[in-house]
Amino acid sequence: MQTAGTSLKQRAIRTLVRQAHQPRGIAGRAVGWMFAHRPSNRQRNLWAVSLLDVQPADRVLEIGFGPGVAIAGLAARATRGHVFGVDHSQVMVRQAARRNAAAVRAQRVHLTHASVERLPGFGDPLDAILAVNSVGLWPDPVERLRELRRLLRPAGRIALVSQPRCPGATRDTTARAARELQDLLTRAGYASLRVETLELDPPVACVLARNPSGTPS
Repeated sequence: MQTAGTSLKQRAIRTLVRQAHQPRGIAGRAVGWMFAHRPSNRQRNLWAVSLLDVQPADRVLEIGFGPGVAIAGLAARATRGHVFGVDHSQVMVRQAARRNAAAVRAQRVHLTHASVERLPGFGDPLDAILAVNSVGLWPDPVERLRELRRLLRPAGRIALVSQPRCPGATRDTTARAARELQDLLTRAGYASLRVETLELDPPVACVLARNPSGTPS
């Protein structure tokens, strides 16, 4: 029999999950603060940025940037380039804009309230794309990845990161997530796939790939 306490706890968990997927209002601001300050989140995001090997003049896009920790890491590397970000949460756009205020004012960082299926234009081809713990929320992820590949220059890089947050997640959970990301990238036409792992609890998988020459069909 479900007790009142159990029911309240379950509702709280469901609310937290919803806020994690699309932060809104006061609760969303609190979730964003937690995401930005949790040491494992910061370590994960900055590790992923390091794997993309961003160069000073690169043009980089992050899908689902949350409070903007990785955006700051990308902007610190692309000092003569441009860092673009899209997120479907207006709360996260505001938090990330504050965290990256100087780079936004300098027009090196460009943050947009948008979804992955309705991306704005970015002008010239991109050199690199990053998505951390967001691919699982995308509608038709293979088609989304094909669209992103069209935005990349030939040999442009993409990094898809997964740190499973489901209850009881283990190293095996992370390994399965990595295989799923590899499969999506392969089906979308990417090449030169490799997997890197960060030893957190649970481990983080980053699947890196490149856009081969030619335009995706």
